[in-house]
Amino acid sequence: MKKKTVIITGGNQGIGLFITRAFQAAHYHVLVGARSEGRLQKDLSETIRYCQADVRDRLAHQKLVETAIAWTGQLNVYVNCAGFSGWKDAAKVDESFWDDMIDTNLAGTFWGCQAAAHGMKKGGAIINISSLAGRRGSAFNAVYCASKFGVQGLTQSLAKELGSRQIRVNAVCPVYVMTEGLKKALEGEASPVKGGSIESYLKTFAKEQSALGRLPTGEEVADTCLFLASEAASGITGQSIHVDCGIFPS
Repeated sequence: MKKKTVIITGGNQGIGLFITRAFQAAHYHVLVGARSEGRLQKDLSETIRYCQADVRDRLAHQKLVETAIAWTGQLNVYVNCAGFSGWKDAAKVDESFWDDMIDTNLAGTFWGCQAAAHGMKKGGAIINISSLAGRRGSAFNAVYCASKFGVQGLTQSLAKELGSRQIRVNAVCPVYVMTEGLKKALEGEASPVKGGSIESYLKTFAKEQSALGRLPTGEEVADTCLFLASEAASGITGQSIHVDCGIFPS
């Protein structure tokens, strides 16, 4: 059987790297789009390639699709994972913070969906990495929440629009997954950690709010993406799947 091809933006670090490794293990051809190779260097092989891309640039997504099709002749799955989080007092939000967050998390996701839909044939799957912050608001997190709520709207609307071509569009909504990006965000002065221990904050958060008494792993988020890309999920589109250990049942 011919291997399927997946594009993963932000697949060079954090949750994206977990997703990259999961699709590689599932015998996909994986094209990673990111601004740098990051932690991907040791993973590059005949089935994983890197292509420089800034997700804020619409043409960069088109280049990713063209590169994938030139490499393998097809595009089956597109995972929009590139993004970042950050807490900030609403009174201190400036144009730079707003534009960077929205352009990366929301516009970057839309441009990925647009390019993927153009390059996919019948039966493709688009997976948008959203967040639990796209399902409920929280203090000092207005811009991030707005960007991720927007991803939910894109996901639902495009599922309706692309369904006639049998292209499925779903979102995955993790809660905290410990990565360098999350650690950096939690170190900010407006984060809920409030200058204390990040480890202690996350342990308390999991104990008090999670049904399972723990937080999800990067592997669990990646496995959810693999499922949504598979034929086992052929009847699922327009959905936002929480990977949150029961913090926010829906």
